[in-house]
Parts: sequence; C-alpha cells; structure tokens
Amino acid sequence: MPPGLLDGCTVIDLSTLFAGPFAATLLGDHGATVVKVEHPRGDDLRNWGPRKDGHPLWWKVVSRNKRHIALDLHRPEAQATLRRLASDADVLISNFRPGRLDNWGLGWETLHELNPRLIMAEVSGFGQTGPYRDFPGFGTLAESLSGFATVTGEPDGPPMLPPFGLADGIAGMTTAFAIAAALWARESSGSGVRIDTALYEPLMWIVGSHIVEYDQLGIVQQRMGNSVPQTVPRNTYRTKDGHWVALSGAAQSITARLLTIIGHPEAINDPRFATNEARLAHRTELDDLIASWIAIRTRDDVISVLREADVAIAPIYNAMDIVNDAHYRERDSIIAVEDEDLGSVQMQGVIPRIPQRPGTVRRTGPSTVGADTVAVLTELGYPPDEIQRLSDTGAIRCA
Repeated sequence: MPPGLLDGCTVIDLSTLFAGPFAATLLGDHGATVVKVEHPRGDDLRNWGPRKDGHPLWWKVVSRNKRHIALDLHRPEAQATLRRLASDADVLISNFRPGRLDNWGLGWETLHELNPRLIMAEVSGFGQTGPYRDFPGFGTLAESLSGFATVTGEPDGPPMLPPFGLADGIAGMTTAFAIAAALWARESSGSGVRIDTALYEPLMWIVGSHIVEYDQLGIVQQRMGNSVPQTVPRNTYRTKDGHWVALSGAAQSITARLLTIIGHPEAINDPRFATNEARLAHRTELDDLIASWIAIRTRDDVISVLREADVAIAPIYNAMDIVNDAHYRERDSIIAVEDEDLGSVQMQGVIPRIPQRPGTVRRTGPSTVGADTVAVLTELGYPPDEIQRLSDTGAIRCA
C-alpha cells in the first residue's frame, strides 16, 4: 500500500467529542501519526451512541488510526508530559474553552516558543475572540446561530435541528483543510500558525446566500420543507411501495425531460413552468404533477425510468441501504475493518479519495482508556519506574 499524503506528520489530538477529533481522524486516515490525549476517566465521546458487548461503536470509528494516552492535564506532571509531546509534533488540535490551555501552561505562546514549527488548531463554540468567546459552545448552538435551524423544517412548523453532529462535522473538515494549508505554508516560512475555528462559522457558509440576500434585498429566508429558494423542482416524493425518493431539476433540460416522462409535455411551454423563475412562483402545482406520477409507481420503477432519461433522482437511503449498495462497496465508501474487540466492523471509508496515495484505516479506536500510554511515554524517554509513579499519582492512566 502506498504511503499516505501525511506520512511522517505527527498530530496531537487534545480535543473531545466530535469536531476536533474528526479533524484528527481525517489526518490520521491519510497517514499522520495521531496521538489522542484523553482524560483518565475517558473521553465523553465514548458514551455517545450504542455499545456492543460494552464497546462504544461510534468511538471505534472517530478514534481510528490514533494512539491513545490518558493524561489529567489539571496536574503539573501531565502538563509537562504534554509539553514533551508538543516539542516534536507538527500539529496540536484542541477544543477547550478559550484561556483554558493558557491556565495550564499549554497555550499558543508557550507552545510556539517551545516548538516554533507547531501548528495549533483550536476549535471552540464562538472562537478565540469576540463577546461570546467565553460562552459554552456545542454544535446545537452553532446550528441555531448560523442560520441553519431557522431555514430548516416545514413552513408552518418549528425550526429544526439535525439528528447528527452537522456543525461539528463541517467544522472538523474545515479545520483539517486549514491544517493542510498551514503545513504547506510552513514549508516556505518554517513557522507554525494558530488556527481559530468557531463552530458556527463554517456552517454559516454552507447555509448559502442568506447573508448577501438580506444585505442587498432585505430578504430573510423562510422554512420551505424540502424545497430550496433557488430552484424548482426539488423535493422528496413517496412511492407506491412506501419508499421515498429525492429529485432535483436544477437544469432546464432535466425539467423538460421530466415533464415529458410524467405525461405532461405540454407543461414545458406552459408559462407557469417554462423557466426556473416561473416555476419558483408555481412550485406547488409542479410538485403535485410529479408527486402524482411517482405515487402510483414503485421505487425501483421510478428510479429506473428517470435514470434512463438522465433525470437527477436517488432513493432516500437508511444505513441498511447504504451498506448493501454495490457502488458504495466498489468505491470503498463503506469498508470493513478488523477490530480487536468486535471482529469485522463496517464503517465509512477514507475521504477524500486520492488513488495514488489513498490512505488507510490501520486500526479502530481501542475500548481501553490509555491503551498506548506506556508505549508513547516510553518513546518520550520515560523510564518504567517514572511511568508507574505517574500512574500511581493519577496524572496518567495506563491500560
């Protein structure tokens, strides 16, 4: 297997829950050596979601390709250990509230002086500056304050929050991008930088054009269910056999083909449907035509007919559909990984795909807190008796 793009890069994952750890996972998938530092009581992510035979399942995925050590950073001995780790690392990712690392002697100024090449990525709810910097911040608040929740849901219903870590996931990807850019810049400057990711900011970008539309036109986007303000048709539709499909006719040519297939070729020249602008004003009438055609056909029939006509349509998948899809398996979108506790485990593959240096999942997240503490500290030069002493004091936890 060719080496990953980040082979030789050392990353300290000092973050918890999802955004920071996800950024570190992406780097680890592409070859970085990631040292995950968690409190001796265990990261809170270990308690998220179901377990099998006592083993946390989501932890197995997010903590893959990482070495795991347990340090109580409230203790000076553990802080000293972290400084030794950082002195030779390339990247440190954290998501403590602003100021917490400084209080422990682990802030940007201290670590940058110790290791000028270190890139420090700090993920927080509201960023390292501004009036909200000290507020507790979670993805839920970012989804609320970014403009996402207010445009999500049915027109006559309440604002909706996603049933997964949307803000954290997007912030994690954004942070991984920023780290990659910083690694590139360091090649010429020789110096690391400090990255400041606020959970709400990347999601505010993804929500779309709502800011400039308000600024220039005074428009405040409203909830529209599964529709979007920019194009029609775009919605979900129920099939005869109780499944759902999603369809988008963003291009005029697609809409024309769709109208012909569903038995309304005359609608192509109907002033209500002839242009996207006109369809925006008559979205309900067009949706009714599409929904009526789909409602008397099975999902497989709908998908087959519309794909044959090159109409943009897809079934709405659940997890069972995903793991059984041949396309996902062929592309390694879903992979099987051997886990020391559970045997073969299916999970998301490495993203993005880079065929020449594709990255790998070399191990899953270990269930045991501090699984690699002894090995990592030994590599740092700690003798066995010192490791035992630190363990006895509670500064570290060993498997």
